[in-house]
Amino acid sequence: MKQQQRGISFIGLLFVAAVVAFGGILAAQVFPTLIEFQAITKAASKAAAGSTVPEVRSLFDKAGQIDDIKSISGKDLEVTKEGDKTVVSFAYTREIHMVGPAYLLLKYNGRSK
Repeated sequence: MKQQQRGISFIGLLFVAAVVAFGGILAAQVFPTLIEFQAITKAASKAAAGSTVPEVRSLFDKAGQIDDIKSISGKDLEVTKEGDKTVVSFAYTREIHMVGPAYLLLKYNGRSK
């Protein structure tokens, strides 16, 4: 009496490994941009303590030097007032080259708390 084999074939295993490897490479490239987004949000919240637009931008640039922020600078911020509170908004994009002509475009935007 023959028993029927069960499990995954070698070709199937290679396919699953390729998909997992691609996902790992993608995650390894996206993760630093998420860390930088959190640093930018934190710097924008710190910069909102400034009273004038040049002071807000200067505070952001100083925080950006400490946290190694390269995607935006103080001149890219939109500084507004809501009541008596200063609000710092930002928006930027990051392109990650995948393979050949394919890129992954990440759009980030946020504001101070």
